[in-house]
This record gives sequence, structure tokens and C-alpha cells, in this order.
Amino acid sequence: MSLKKEDLEYFNRRIFENKKFWNRLGGEPDLKGKTVLDVGCGHGGLCVDMAAADAKKVVGVDLERERILFAKENLRLNYPQYTGIVEFYEIDLKDYDAGEQFDYIVSKDSFEHIIDLPGMMEEMKRRLKPGGLLYVGFGPLYNDYYGDHKRTECIIPWGHVLFSDEKIIKRLNKNKQTPIQSIIELGVNQLSLADYRRIFKESGFEMTFFKVNASNNLILRTFDLISWIFPFLKEYFAHNIYAIFKKMS
Repeated sequence: MSLKKEDLEYFNRRIFENKKFWNRLGGEPDLKGKTVLDVGCGHGGLCVDMAAADAKKVVGVDLERERILFAKENLRLNYPQYTGIVEFYEIDLKDYDAGEQFDYIVSKDSFEHIIDLPGMMEEMKRRLKPGGLLYVGFGPLYNDYYGDHKRTECIIPWGHVLFSDEKIIKRLNKNKQTPIQSIIELGVNQLSLADYRRIFKESGFEMTFFKVNASNNLILRTFDLISWIFPFLKEYFAHNIYAIFKKMS
């Protein structure tokens, strides 16, 4: 398998963004000698970085076959020193059961796509050691200006919120060979900030860190100001969430 130029460029961008991911969570944890599970690992950039930080073992799981194929081949060709440390699997987490628990679980830019998020967090909890930590960062949230990831093909900011699901689906289906019945079929879970707060509270984890609009970006700082002045708009100006959860012993 040859590696496509666009995939390598994407992988390198994601490697560059890893520092930002950890900074938004208060800094990268000490990974030396630790075992880590990356849920929604994509092309494997975060997995490679964690191996470089002396993690004992890193397992990346993802449902997208092409991403996992790239991750495996890229590891073989460009990072052979981590063979035996990093493993990639095309599998749903609920089907991954190697009979082990991890020190850490990470999930970068995945939670907004997970349809059964309560179920997923339960699966994550099962695979964490007592006292283990779950690091999460994701966005945009669905009610954000392009929280649909532009998959509804609405050309104006917040268009996917302004128009009803029925109207959006009807318009999309005019050009689809296989009609969709729900926006969720586009791969976005449509959860609001309030939904995430509720799910996290009910997850059984202890939440040790939580931040909305974690960034020094001027736009997000403006969003925070608008939300402070007009609290009823908070849902529509919540761009991302970064959080750390601890599995209680």
C-alpha cells in the first residue's frame, strides 16, 4: 500500500495540533511507562506522539478502514521504532476486549460524532484502571456556527440550526442516491452543550477538568464575552469542550 500525499499532509497537520490538544487540557501527562488507549485515533498522529513520549503501549481504535490502513502502513514505513508499542485496530470500542485495562484513555475530535455517547463512556470506563484518566477534547458542538461540519450543506453560519431537520433532509435527499432519514446519519450526534453536561454528570466518572471554548483564538474569546453578556446565547457560542475524567476506585 502506498501512502497518499493528502493523507500524509493530513497526518502531519494532526501531529502539529497535538501540542495544542494537550495545552488546552492543562498540559501533557507523564506518559512514560503508561498504557494508553486512543478512541477515534484516525490517522494515528496522537498515537505516534504518545509513543515518542515513552508510553509503554498505545492502542488506537477507529471505525474508518482507510484511516486505520494508513495508520498501520505509516507506522511500518516511517515509525518502525514504535512497532510493538503502537497497535491499530479497525473496530468499535465495544468489540475491543483484549482483557486489559489502561492507565489513560484519550479521545481527540471524536465525541461530537459518537451517537451513543453514554454507552461509549461506559465502555471507556470499563477499560480504565481504577484511578485512570480519560482525556477528551472535541468540537465544534452541533449548535455552533458550523457545528454540522458543513455536512448539511447549509451555506450560512447556524443554518443547520435555523432550518428544521425536515427541511434540511428534504433538500439533501434531492441529490442523494440513498436518501437519509435523520441528520444523525451524516455522522454528527446533534448534542447540545447542556446534553454533554448531563451525560458527563451521569457517566459515573469524576470530572476533574472542564472548559468550554478552550483556546486563545480571538473569535472564541469573543464568543465567551457574548455568552457572558447574553447567557441565553451560550448554547450557540459554545465551540468546543475539553475535559478530564477520573475513574473512581
